[in-house]
Amino acid sequence: DEVLEGETQAFDTAVLMALRTPGNPADPLGPAWLEEAARDVTALGSFTILFGLVFIVSMFLLLAGRRRNGWFLAGATASGAIVSTLMKLAFDRPRPDLTGVARVFTASFPSGHALASAVVYLTIGVFVARAAPTRGLAGFAIGCAVFLTLLVGLSRIYLGVHWSFDATSGE
Repeated sequence: DEVLEGETQAFDTAVLMALRTPGNPADPLGPAWLEEAARDVTALGSFTILFGLVFIVSMFLLLAGRRRNGWFLAGATASGAIVSTLMKLAFDRPRPDLTGVARVFTASFPSGHALASAVVYLTIGVFVARAAPTRGLAGFAIGCAVFLTLLVGLSRIYLGVHWSFDATSGE
């Protein structure tokens, strides 16, 4: 509701500009290796990487006799993609107007990378946590899943292809 009403725009713009080189909004702050690292991290939320991961993990679960988990992962991922697409169509929020940072093809809200990462990494994290022999290892699995999800969302903001509320409120 706040995004639709434009209530988040001032905050979103301030965050985005705080991460840019003064006088050159197309250039993220920091050394070139940091921008390259952010591109690598953002790829962890890309369709190609997530589809491959979901396919491999789902096949493993199906072959290991954990059919319900395999189908659940595939279904949750497909559902997340549908929800993301429908939300993008409904909100139709323009992306930040920064050129040359990364190629983008859809509306800004919600971040498909962040939403899909949350669905995939958190679902896999829960599966691993349930199989963990100790609570500490279960917590570690969930923590890693949350960390990956947050990194992907933050990389989208740093690269300037999403507003802060797109990559943090879309999940």
